Amino acid sequence: MNDYNYKFDNYSGGGASLASTVSNTMKRVYLKMTLALIVTALTSWLAATSQGYMTFLFSHSWFMWVLIIAWFGIGIGLQGAINKISNGVASLLFYAFAILNGLMLCTIFYAYSPVAIVKTFFITAATFGAMTIYGYFTSNDLSKFGNYLFYALIGLIIASVVNIFMHSSTLDWIVSIAGVIIFVGLTAWDTQQVKQMAMVAPAGAISRLATLGALSLYLDFVNLFLFLLRIFGGNRD
Repeated sequence: MNDYNYKFDNYSGGGASLASTVSNTMKRVYLKMTLALIVTALTSWLAATSQGYMTFLFSHSWFMWVLIIAWFGIGIGLQGAINKISNGVASLLFYAFAILNGLMLCTIFYAYSPVAIVKTFFITAATFGAMTIYGYFTSNDLSKFGNYLFYALIGLIIASVVNIFMHSSTLDWIVSIAGVIIFVGLTAWDTQQVKQMAMVAPAGAISRLATLGALSLYLDFVNLFLFLLRIFGGNRD
């Protein structure tokens, strides 16, 4: 989800309005990301407070797999078809992705207390904010860390799958801490990638770039939140 090797034809760069273009693009990215987070939060809360939905979800395990497959399908499809669909369709798919995420994440309300969820959200927001600001303003080239973060993410996924069968609390802590470190790094890296793309993208590609950038940063935020929740959330009494 953090791949910016998208092909925009007729690149344009330079000019007196470049800084303004980049700034406006990043504002659109953050706005879309924030709206998607609100959509996910509302969907998750409404689903968690719906006895009918939660009963169906817990008694039909196959439905969670349907949600997961649809989630992956939309996420991958959105990136693959971004140059073939309209901006409106791209935005619609992005918010549908956020809704699906909310329908899956509603289970956290049964695993953690509301206080723990709210506390972790603010910790996540502060951490994410600091790293995305760093990624935007730093003069250091973070691209060299991209491959390392990608390989680390693959290792994290493998370790998480292995621990489903091992049920090791030690491995769970290691995975959680590693997840925080990886997504802290990805937040800064993705921010810099979006900024660099905004500097060369033509006017007609800005809306699509904003959607893709919002999707990537949205995933960074959500994953960072979930890993921090595993560390600070504890178990609900």
